[in-house]
Amino acid sequence: MPEIQNVAIMQRFVEEVINQGRLEAADELVHEDFVELDPLPGQQQGRQGLKDVVVMMRTAFPDIQWVIEETIASGDKVVSRFKWSGTHSGDFLGVPATGRKVAVPGVVIDRLSDGKMADSRILMDTLGLMQQLGVIPGPPPA
Repeated sequence: MPEIQNVAIMQRFVEEVINQGRLEAADELVHEDFVELDPLPGQQQGRQGLKDVVVMMRTAFPDIQWVIEETIASGDKVVSRFKWSGTHSGDFLGVPATGRKVAVPGVVIDRLSDGKMADSRILMDTLGLMQQLGVIPGPPPA
């Protein structure tokens, strides 16, 4: 069942690489020529580019925790609905630390090949994140 194995790989990536900051695990889980289909500003392609994003996120939000809330797998793709949370304690895309706690929902579509992440498309609530950080105003109270 490749779908079950692919889901397990993605769960391991989230837990070990993102939540625990064990970047060396990415060497086992991500192809060297990994492609981010919707990269963050300045994100380089490849496994190292993905590692660099994880380092940037963990620097900006040292207590970051990703929770996979729902997963659908078909063939070589795994779609995960997630929510990550953390405290903004360092620079994030030019925004200095605010000390604010954030919770950001999103969806990621990962494609795996030979048991490793080959490419990914991550879509998250960046507008909501920027509102939580106070960078842009939120909606008026109802």
